[in-house]
Amino acid sequence: MAGWHVFDQGWGGELDFYVINDARCFASLAACEVASQKENRKDPMADEPLVTVLDANGWRFSCRMQGAEGEPVLLLHGFPESSAMWRGTMRTLANAGFQCAAPDQRGYSAGARPTDVEAYAVDHLVADVFAIADALGWRRFHLVAHDQGAGVAWCAATAQPERLASLTILSVPHCRGFAEATWSDPDGEPYRRVLRLILAPDHAAERVWGRNDMASFRESWPHHAPEEVEATLDVFRQPGALTAALAWYRASDAHRRFLDRPIVPIRVPTVLIWGRDDPYIHRLAVTLGERIPMSDYRRVELDAGHWLVQERPDEVHAALLQHLRSNPCGPRET
Repeated sequence: MAGWHVFDQGWGGELDFYVINDARCFASLAACEVASQKENRKDPMADEPLVTVLDANGWRFSCRMQGAEGEPVLLLHGFPESSAMWRGTMRTLANAGFQCAAPDQRGYSAGARPTDVEAYAVDHLVADVFAIADALGWRRFHLVAHDQGAGVAWCAATAQPERLASLTILSVPHCRGFAEATWSDPDGEPYRRVLRLILAPDHAAERVWGRNDMASFRESWPHHAPEEVEATLDVFRQPGALTAALAWYRASDAHRRFLDRPIVPIRVPTVLIWGRDDPYIHRLAVTLGERIPMSDYRRVELDAGHWLVQERPDEVHAALLQHLRSNPCGPRET
């Protein structure tokens, strides 16, 4: 396909981010992104996911659902986004015969918003993933993740690999390589300034990014549909939601705790879809991430930035569908 560069390797980041300069931290890096068309839609009100609530792992998660039957696909969003980012992807997957669920993850769902920072450690987030799958009756399923969700997905693939039929990661390489690059890449200083802002003891990030109804977030989403923007801002407008989302970074000590985790080979069939023009995740992170042993791994490079689903939906969906169909998960447990 035009615009694709695929790398198959026998050896295989995690989260990602935005930018700096005080109140305009997100907006300045957004300006680095390449322009792209939004996803075409015949009827913007048709084929919308059903929003429901799931009880899982002692919490209540808001969850978008689409597709009445077919192999199950669980989709994890990143920051600063919500499950709304997956609306177009869920429609595509449902039309292709898959059953999809996209939760607003811990901190983003009003019923799953603990106040203790340590409650956002990655092992708790991984436990949420499998508890949500259990609540849906899914024994084996496909896992798809972007940005912050990618770090959770990489760890889920080592926690219970027998439950994952496939792993599709958007933008963020293996979490260990991403963490290492975050603190060693000479080109990564803008992101490191963001992390220092998040870790500041006075919650400066909430004040900076909360100004003017989170205008800096809005400016960082040049490719998002208006309804996605409003749905996500509605999440962050909830009391405590922004602090809870930032607790993911604080609990990981700005990703450094991923460096303390043991190196475990990835044995789930994995594809990384990465944009070469991503202003947040550079090639060093990809290179370091691919030092982790992976038994079935390939990389798809796109001429795109960070917001892959919004910038290049056709290419992303084609790569995703190819990967899902190549790794069937079999019947689900009910």
